[in-house]
Amino acid sequence: MAIFDQLRQVLRRLGRAPMFTAITLLTLAIGVGANTVIFSVIEGVLLKPLPYPHAEELIGVWHKAPGINIPNLNMAPSIYFIDREQNTTLQDIGVYNGDSINVTGTGQPEHLRGLDVTDATLPLLGVTPALGRLFNRKDDTAGAPETILLSYAYWQQKYGGATSVIGSAVTVDGRTRQIIGVLPRNFHFLDYPDPSIYMPMQWDRSKTKLGNFSFEALARLKPGVTMEQASADMARLLPIAFHSFPAPDGFSPAIFDKAHITPNLRPLKQDVVGDIGKVLWVLMGSIAMVLLVACANVANLLLVRVEGRRQELAIRSALGAPWKRTAGELLFESLVIGVFGSLIGLALAYGALRALVAAAPTGLPRIHEIGIDIPVLLFTLGLALLTSVLIGAIPIFKYAGVKATSGLREGGRALSQSRERHRARKILVVVQVALALVLLICSGLMIRTFRALMHVDPGFTSADALQTFRFYIPETQIPDAQADRVVHQQQEILDKLAAIPGVQSVALSSEMPMDGYGSNDILYAQDHVYGEGEIPPIRRFKFISPGFFSTIGTRFRAGRDLTWSDIYDNHPVAIISENFAREYWHSANGALGKMIRVASTDPWREVVGVVQDVYDNGVDQDPPSTVYWPEMMQNFEGQKVEVRRGTAFVIRSPRAGSQAFMNEVQQQVWSVNSSVPLADPTTIGELYTKSMARTSFTLVLLSVAGGMALLLGVVGIYGVIAYTVSQRTREIGIRMALGAQRGELTGLFVRQGVLLAAIGAACGLVVAFAAMRLMSSILFNVSPDDPLTYAAITVCVMVTAYVACYLPSRRAASVNPVTALRSE
Repeated sequence: MAIFDQLRQVLRRLGRAPMFTAITLLTLAIGVGANTVIFSVIEGVLLKPLPYPHAEELIGVWHKAPGINIPNLNMAPSIYFIDREQNTTLQDIGVYNGDSINVTGTGQPEHLRGLDVTDATLPLLGVTPALGRLFNRKDDTAGAPETILLSYAYWQQKYGGATSVIGSAVTVDGRTRQIIGVLPRNFHFLDYPDPSIYMPMQWDRSKTKLGNFSFEALARLKPGVTMEQASADMARLLPIAFHSFPAPDGFSPAIFDKAHITPNLRPLKQDVVGDIGKVLWVLMGSIAMVLLVACANVANLLLVRVEGRRQELAIRSALGAPWKRTAGELLFESLVIGVFGSLIGLALAYGALRALVAAAPTGLPRIHEIGIDIPVLLFTLGLALLTSVLIGAIPIFKYAGVKATSGLREGGRALSQSRERHRARKILVVVQVALALVLLICSGLMIRTFRALMHVDPGFTSADALQTFRFYIPETQIPDAQADRVVHQQQEILDKLAAIPGVQSVALSSEMPMDGYGSNDILYAQDHVYGEGEIPPIRRFKFISPGFFSTIGTRFRAGRDLTWSDIYDNHPVAIISENFAREYWHSANGALGKMIRVASTDPWREVVGVVQDVYDNGVDQDPPSTVYWPEMMQNFEGQKVEVRRGTAFVIRSPRAGSQAFMNEVQQQVWSVNSSVPLADPTTIGELYTKSMARTSFTLVLLSVAGGMALLLGVVGIYGVIAYTVSQRTREIGIRMALGAQRGELTGLFVRQGVLLAAIGAACGLVVAFAAMRLMSSILFNVSPDDPLTYAAITVCVMVTAYVACYLPSRRAASVNPVTALRSE
């Protein structure tokens, strides 16, 4: 019962000081809530195991090819077959690849996300279907009846959850497929955007050739097998794979030996999470500093509050109250404040996390697994206890053992308080300013990074005016034998789109800048001599129509654009990027007329144009060395006819991005081909914004953290100066009675506050110089020791501190000396 009595006393005291209570609880709630949010993200993304049975056994199967400078090389069908058949360390291996599919025959055509998998992929993740069955080996065999699985969400949306859907047929990309199962409600495939339909790969082993490293793979280790043992096993199988399948037409098998391909296995969780951990730990450290600033602020308030009880504590000490009992009561009060503040912070964190998950920021993996669970609640409890100790420790050490004589003596008149009485509050202010400066420098460096990224020319102009969508013409509509009809239909669509009011130009390409699609391969130059065992570098390939560069705003450095005559008359021409031209021929003009090709069976193709570099992977990464091919060619990479059925159309128009405009676009496209839906409508401006999402996310959070820390630091300085003025009223009165001017008195207190801020800023600069090295990996074209940022932030903090000191210092100049002396 004693603890409840003590709790009632604490609550009564807090109730008698509502302003103090509100400020302390809100300050702690913001600090604890922000830390809970960031820890929830870290726990959900980095610390929590993947939501699959025995997730520690799951690995991502990658390769590396140092011979052609590729650190992460995907899986190839030839390697998959050998790995699955002859490995001794894996329970099984599965391959998967994102897909984009069209569903027709059930009303208006639909474009859906799909996922192609081998038969073992889903069982490896421990998936149990909600209805029907999963794929088996027969389903995944070439020539077998074509089947699909539905996601739970699509099953509910499209079929209303009807169980009769099993066995029914649906037309996918022009081919009839049978529905054999529905996946469970809460299943998410790694960190892929949730697919609506899953399809088997159905690779034909007898037709498989080397190469085609375009797929991702996962596997499950056998019990007791280590990653090193599995890697050695995979390395043993690579030469077997290279000698079990033929090379693609026009390529020598030796090329795969010269690439020096080796396994590059990793935990599957690493594939899912990527490198987001660097950013999250920087944010965690920043938000932790906000909590320290908040604790320093509340500790300062508690010091002032306990000083008001100094005489009471002295009387209790004179009556025999032991130090431990007084310390326990002060600690209990700080514990109550810490717990209640943390509970409010937990409520704020819950709301913030719901908003975060709903917003689903681009680049943040495992968003579905972020939330408040047992580890997060334990973390918040730990924060509550930690903050309670931090905010209560200084008042306890200063006043729990206050001597009766000093406490009672100070109840009477005193000219001024001792320096010792102020020292703790001053130290706390110095800590607040130092931490605020560090956080503001963090946000300043991110602002400089953001500005540096914004000043990079991405290789296109007026991105918000570029509307794009994807369109796929299936083989069931136009067979490969009539490939030129595909191009004619695409050109007819371009003509229809160009006729829409407000459209300035239109074109198409296999990929758009920053859309995540990409095709890469080696490329030979006729005039370049390759040494023994040397393989030419990998180049990015794009397949385009005439007018593509003028539509997106990419400038020519030399030469000309493609023409429709180049495409229909099969002229052997190509366009390359400026960085490729400078790498091989030192200038754009020097590349004109040079001959390039991919496979030895390909004809040499003339470089007729050089364009500026396009930052396809985002402006924070180097632009890929790119070759732009005509959208239809003969004898390319060993294929008799190469034509792109799936392309992205791009339209330049001030109406881009509006739904009304897209409705008109859809009508014009469907006037040519009404059986195919328009896929992934967006603007290149939106793709550009998404490519900056991680930087923007980090910038916003660091800026918020820095702003909160600065605000709390300013409040701390203001409070210390204001309290000092109120406690030195009699001294001010005496000084004024002796002739001190009001400006002198104001300057006295301003200098005191500015000195504290200067000491804090100096300490903060030292900490920042040491700590900013941790941020170097997320900065772009900005040094972690950037002098402009350090100087600007320091000046900003000092100016803000001056204002925070000046406002309460003016009260000293307004003191009436007669009134001040009478009050004492």
